[in-house]
Amino acid sequence: MSTSRRPRRGAVRPVPASTGRSTAGRWRPAVVVLAFVVATGVGVAVAVQRPYASAGELVAERLADGPVTIPPTTAPPTPSASPTVAPPPTRPAPVLSLPGPVPSAGRGSFGYDDRQGEVLGRAGVLRRFRVAVENGSGEDVHAFGDAVQKALAGPGSWVDGGQLRLQRVAPGSRYDFTIYLATANTAGRLCLNGGINIRVGGRPYTSCRVAGKVVINLDRWRKSVPHLVRARLPLDTYRLYVINHEVGHQLGHHHERCPGVGRPAPVMQQQTLFLDGCTPNPWVYLDGKRYTGPLV
Repeated sequence: MSTSRRPRRGAVRPVPASTGRSTAGRWRPAVVVLAFVVATGVGVAVAVQRPYASAGELVAERLADGPVTIPPTTAPPTPSASPTVAPPPTRPAPVLSLPGPVPSAGRGSFGYDDRQGEVLGRAGVLRRFRVAVENGSGEDVHAFGDAVQKALAGPGSWVDGGQLRLQRVAPGSRYDFTIYLATANTAGRLCLNGGINIRVGGRPYTSCRVAGKVVINLDRWRKSVPHLVRARLPLDTYRLYVINHEVGHQLGHHHERCPGVGRPAPVMQQQTLFLDGCTPNPWVYLDGKRYTGPLV
C-alpha cells in the first residue's frame, strides 16, 4: 500500500506548466494602477499646497509654454425688437369760430398795411388796393393783409380769368379801392354812408362794398355765421369767401342764386345769409372754369 506525502507547511506549491501564465504577468496591472494612484496623489498634494496664483502669474506660465491663442469673443445676439408702428398723424379739428367776445366798436381810425405786395394774375387790367384794420379792433394789420393776399391770389380767385391783375400797395401809392376790417358799429356806419344797410335783427351783421370801399365786418371775420358753423365750414374758408364776394362787388359783379341743390354755391351768392341747398364755396373759378349761378 502506497502512501502520498503531504507538502510541508510553508513550501511553495509549483504552478502547473499548462496555464502558460507567469506571476509577473499577474502583478503588472496592479503595479500600473498603484503607480497611477501614487502619481495622482502627489499631484493633488502639490495642487493643495501651491499658494494662490495671480492672473499675471497664470498668463506668464501660459506664455512660457508657448503662444496663447485667445478665441475671438462674440457679442451675444441682440434680440430683434418688435417693430413699433407709429400711430397715424391726427389732423387737428378745423377752427369754425373764434372764442371770446368781439369788440363792437373801435376808435373809428385805421392802420394800413405798409407792405407792397406782388402782382396777382398773369394778364389784364391792373387794379391796386390798400389794406386797413380799425384801431382798437384787436386785429393785426399784417395778418389781415396776408389773409387778403391769400384769398385774391387763388387758385380760384378773380385773377384766374386772365383779364385782371390785382396788387396790394402801401400808403402814399396810387390805389383804386381799400379793403377795411372794421368793428360792427364802424362797418355799419361805413356801409350806411354808402347807401347799404347791413343790419340784421337791429345789429350790423353782414359785410358790404360801397364806392371805393370793401368793408369786412369784424363779427363775421371772427365768428363766421351759425349755419356755416353747423356745416363745419372752417373759419379760414369763410374768410376766403367773404373777401372774394365783396371784392367781386367792387369789380362790378352782382348777387347770384344757388344753381341747384347739392351743387357748390356761386361766390356771388349771399352765403353769409343762406345756402338754399347749395354747399359752401369760396372760389370764383372751379376746375379752371368761371362758376356762376342765376342772377338775383
